[in-house]
Amino acid sequence: MRQNTDSVALNQRNGSIWGFLWQEMKPKGKIFTPFNIISLPIILVGLYIIYIRFTQGLGAVNNLTQEVPWGLWKGFNVVTGVAFAGGAYVLAFLVYILNLKRFKPILRVTILNGFLAYVFYSIALIIDLGRPLDIINIVIGNNFGVSSVMFLVGWHFLLYMAAMLLEFSPAIAEWLNLRKLHKVLSGLTLAAVVFGITLSVLHQSGLGALFLMAKEKIHPLWYNSYMPLMFVVSSVFAGIGLIIMEGAISRRVFTDQFPPKEKDNYPQILQTLAQISAGAMFLYFFMTIIIFVHEKNAVYLNTSMGHWYLVEVLGFLLIPLIMFCYSCVKYNIVVIRIAAILTLIGVMLNRLNISIIAFRWDAAEPYIPSWQEFVVTVAIIMVEVWVFRWIVRRMPVNTESPAWAKNNH
Repeated sequence: MRQNTDSVALNQRNGSIWGFLWQEMKPKGKIFTPFNIISLPIILVGLYIIYIRFTQGLGAVNNLTQEVPWGLWKGFNVVTGVAFAGGAYVLAFLVYILNLKRFKPILRVTILNGFLAYVFYSIALIIDLGRPLDIINIVIGNNFGVSSVMFLVGWHFLLYMAAMLLEFSPAIAEWLNLRKLHKVLSGLTLAAVVFGITLSVLHQSGLGALFLMAKEKIHPLWYNSYMPLMFVVSSVFAGIGLIIMEGAISRRVFTDQFPPKEKDNYPQILQTLAQISAGAMFLYFFMTIIIFVHEKNAVYLNTSMGHWYLVEVLGFLLIPLIMFCYSCVKYNIVVIRIAAILTLIGVMLNRLNISIIAFRWDAAEPYIPSWQEFVVTVAIIMVEVWVFRWIVRRMPVNTESPAWAKNNH
């Protein structure tokens, strides 16, 4: 509440939004923190590598080939990152469609996470395109056609980002003390949520559908005709895993922002999220077993790729599933958080296996990301964290909305 009061006071003192924004540009909190000291050099090096990429071409900074055109920037930042952003549509569905109000305190921060993820992963996608300006072809249907999966994914991507921005926009209006605009935006929230949930499900499945065209390139243990559905289901527990981990970190970094009532209700929220994640993971594991038996993939198990497949399925799917089930019976917040970490690793492995590791696994010269690709990947994530932190410290994300804003709902 104090954060919002300070924002209004600054607005009134400067007499204009521009003066208020100028004041808000000033740093809040400690500058020389361990994260700042570590992340800033990485970001600067990443920016320099991006500069080289745009001045000297993709080949100067990555190891992509004509056989493997999708590297780490697409495989991690886009294909994997979009799964981690799935918590936004899951929580929006719980709060606005199922009317589970106990999740509302963590809804805004989840929407913000999802929106920033899509924005920065779009940046990674543009960096990875051989001709970045040709990205407009995906939107207008040129070269690909309006019936292509890429055309659908591109539009889903753009429209879902707009929907999430609209969902989060009441927080921006509260920060700027724009009361009339806040009332209008609040009235559009439900429509944006319904639109966003639909788009997100379509987008998650669309990413899986892209890989259906690469049957001869993906190892049989990872390729199946149900990948669109598998991508949707995995995005549910991937998003919940990120919600759990982000909540644990935020409660240490922004501990003074959480109202006492919200802190008391958080354990119950965690347990319910664990139950939902366990259900989604059970469905995903059941589908994995059915596909494995139906496709007769047992012949591949006694190979190096087969052993790697077992590590993913048993170590980072079945084990966190059991841990989530255990936490549903005997509540243990530590077990839930460990299970969330294993879940995130498991989803990351699965998406990277499909897009990179098991993609042209039999090539004479397999694709290995360059060090520049790793640096840019980490730099993009760290810039996202900087932006997230800037917003959370200024806007009513974790804190309560001002009294006037509550009356607009």
